[in-house]
Formats: sequence, C-alpha cells, structure tokens
Amino acid sequence: MKRPPLRLRLRHLVSGLLLAAIGGSGSAWAATLAVPAGASLQAAVAAAAPGDTLRLAPGDYPGNLVIDKPLTLEGPTGRDARILGERKGRTIWIQAADVTLRNLTVRHSGLSLPDMDAGIFLDKTAIRAHITHNDIIDNSVGVYLWGVRDALVEHNRIVGNTGLRVNERGNGITVWNAPGSKVLDNDISEGRDGIFSNNSRENVFSRNTFHKLRYAVHYMYTNDSEVSDNVSLGNDIGYAIMFSRRLTVRDNIATHSAHQGLMLNATDDSIIDGNVIVGAEKCVFVYNANLNELADNRFQDCETGVHYTGSEGNRIFGNAFVGNQNQVKYVGTRYLEWSAQGRGNYWSDLSAFDLDGDGIGDTAYRPNGLIDQVIWRAPNARLLLNSPAVAIVRWAQSQFPAILPGGVIDSAPLMAPTDTPTWQKYEALP
Repeated sequence: MKRPPLRLRLRHLVSGLLLAAIGGSGSAWAATLAVPAGASLQAAVAAAAPGDTLRLAPGDYPGNLVIDKPLTLEGPTGRDARILGERKGRTIWIQAADVTLRNLTVRHSGLSLPDMDAGIFLDKTAIRAHITHNDIIDNSVGVYLWGVRDALVEHNRIVGNTGLRVNERGNGITVWNAPGSKVLDNDISEGRDGIFSNNSRENVFSRNTFHKLRYAVHYMYTNDSEVSDNVSLGNDIGYAIMFSRRLTVRDNIATHSAHQGLMLNATDDSIIDGNVIVGAEKCVFVYNANLNELADNRFQDCETGVHYTGSEGNRIFGNAFVGNQNQVKYVGTRYLEWSAQGRGNYWSDLSAFDLDGDGIGDTAYRPNGLIDQVIWRAPNARLLLNSPAVAIVRWAQSQFPAILPGGVIDSAPLMAPTDTPTWQKYEALP
C-alpha cells in the first residue's frame, strides 16, 4: 500500500497536536492575571476565563465570593493576601470543578451552623477542588465538603472562632457525602471537632495534627476509608469512630485525652493497628464493635486501658497495655480469648516466666477477677477491698482458677512490648 506524501503526514501530525493541546487541557491558553489589593474579587472572577490564575497581591480583599468557573486563586507564600467575609454566609463558595485556592488567608464567615456557614464551602459541583497552604481562621466551619467528589484539602492551618463556646463553634473540616476526598497534613485547632465526617465513603484523613478541640476526628457512617498517621494532642476525645464499616485506623497518636483516646462504637469489619494512645480516662472504649482486628497498638498510662462491652468476633493481639490503673474493664460472663496464632499481648503487670525463651509467657494472663466485677457493678464495694473476705476470695481464685468468672484470657502473653514506628514517633514529640 502506498504511503501518503510527507507533507500530508506532517499536516495531520500538527493538526493532531493542536487538537490535543486545545481539547486535552482546559488550561492550554490560560492567563495569569494580577489582582491588586482591595480590588473586587467577584469582578475579577467574572472577567477571567476558565483555567486562568488570579494572583493576589498582599492586602485585604472583600469576601462572600462565589467561584463558578475553573480558576486558581493564589496569594504570596506568606499568606498575606486576606479574603475577609462579611460575618454572614460563606467567605468563599466554590461551585465549579477544578478550582484551586493556594497561599491565602480566609477569615470572617458567618457563624450560623444551620445555614452551613464556612470559610470555604465546596458545593456538590466543585469536584476535584484543591485547597492547599492556606490560613483559614475565625470562621464557623473552616472547610465544608458538601457532597463534593475527589476534593483535596491539604497543608492548611485551620483555627476556629475562640469567642464562642466549644459547642457553638463549627468543625475545622466537615465532610458530608464526599466520596474520594482526602484531608491531609493540616493543623486544626480551636473548633468543635477537627474533622467531622458523616455519610461518606472512600476518604483518607492522614497526617493531620489536632489540638484544643472536642474530638480530633468524629466519624459517622463513613465506610471503606482510612484514618492514619494523625496526631491528637490534649483533646476531649482523640478518634471517635462510630457506625462505620471496613475502615483502616492505623498509626495514629492520641495524648492526654480527657475521656477516650480511641472510641470504637458500632464499628465493624475494620483494621485498628499501630496506634499509640497515652494518657486518658480510657485509652480505648470498644462498644458494640464487631469482627475487627486490633493489633500492635499501645495503650499506656490511662485510668482504664480498654473498656470492652457488647462486642463480638474481634481479634486482639500484639498490643501493649502499659501502666494503666486497670488494664481491662469487661463486665460479662463469656470467656474472651485475646491472642491469635500463638501471639497475645504485652501486659506490664504480668507476673510470669518464659523458661523456653520464646518471648511468650508460660502462664495465661487474666486481667480481671470476681472482685473486679463486683466493684464495677457496685462501686461502693471498694470500701471492702482490704477486708479479710476479699483477701480470701482472691486467694481462692488463684488456687482454683475454675471459680474465676468469665472474662478476658490471654493464653500467649508477650514478655515485651513491640517497638513500632508510631511509638518512636510519639517519643520524638516535643
């Protein structure tokens, strides 16, 4: 077959490249437009073409801005281009796909929680929004993801309104039905919850730092998702994982939580591993959570290491329970085996030998006896702890294990805790 002339082949090649440049990238002919301080951003958005970049100078700009086309708004790296809302509504409302906000300071949204006021509001049509390296300060909700797909919120500093009581404040980031969206590497403080997620799926919340909040992560009806490598410092609750399935909760840190470092409430079919919880009323509260794997976590220096109730089918092994006043609180009559494939957990109060040197204690560990259960059911019975009758009951249980009540048994307790990368990260915290 005869090939077409070279000139015709070149013409087809050039035409194809032009079509690819025009049709394959909406920003092939995009412009960068300078916007002076004090100018109307709404007018600048109206004048820009899809794909343009609006480069803001240092200074203040009026907010309550609606972005209805694909654009990039970019400030100086010092984040001293400030977009100031009117103290009502949304300081920035993104309604178009492929919008990027970078290096801005966003302040002064309205403060109405029912009206979903926010510093930055991502509407359902704002797919693939990218919110990065901004200061989002003194708003109701910092960033609100409302039904948007594949948004990315990363490397922002989000600080709530400190003039309000905690329950009147908005969340740092609210995620509602935002499949595929990610929240990464943010510093979030002074809000109600750091991240509140509801009715969503396929999300990743990773490498965020949370402080001065009610909950660091408050998670409800969010499935097939990941919470990993986050740090919660001194919040009421670290990670409240509720009514969700098929999660990975991995390598998180929670320190000095007022109540629980980690709560698993109606959380099923999930992997909870490598987390470090130090200092709380309860390191972890497991309530009606089923068919999960809790492995290689460290629960340390809490009033109760784990409060476990109403839960079935969980595999619990490789964890370290260190220095807790009560290692386990389990009020029930069933026997629960907390080891898997010959590997149990480390218990700092274990008194056992390891004569064969395999790293496994030679006797099973039972954290609770009959007296513990009596005290949990009738706290006033603590008055009798040093009585001869209690001493006789404890002696009898030690001599005749058959009279022990149902409860947790670790048949293969570890002689030393596992040194995980997350524990090393915790030790390096300032």
